[in-house]
Amino acid sequence: MKVDESLERLGWLMDDLIRVPGLNWRFGLDALVGLIPGFGDTATSLVSFYILVSAVRYRVPKVTLLRMGLNLAIDYLVGSLPVVGDVFDAWWKSNQMNVELLSKRATVSAEEARAGTLSDWLFVGLIILLLAGLAAGAAAVSLYLFWLIISQLSQALVR
Repeated sequence: MKVDESLERLGWLMDDLIRVPGLNWRFGLDALVGLIPGFGDTATSLVSFYILVSAVRYRVPKVTLLRMGLNLAIDYLVGSLPVVGDVFDAWWKSNQMNVELLSKRATVSAEEARAGTLSDWLFVGLIILLLAGLAAGAAAVSLYLFWLIISQLSQALVR
């Protein structure tokens, strides 16, 4: 089923905007903004939520919504790792995967996609809450590790 062109455009912007000359390799704003420590991956995940929420309007089955949420979770978790995560962000392309899933599993046309069922909204709300909890947990672990490093360095300087 054909989805709204703005969703396809968003997937392209986030995952395929820039072509590396001489190579058949592309990356987008997800990989670029993801370079900003502590902010980039969270910001791009928030943009990616728009595609997930749009899937409810297209009445995508819950199992597909879950798969889309899993794509975002993998993108966020691995993308948060320094250096390795930045390369992964350019390769994984979760936004385009989710737009493709949405296109394949949409049960209504773009013109009919106005509202989803209450259970679908609650289900996506739960997925987003879980992803937000994942982000909060990752931030807490990062802050704890940062605190551990600072305390070890300060103890080493005192000795």
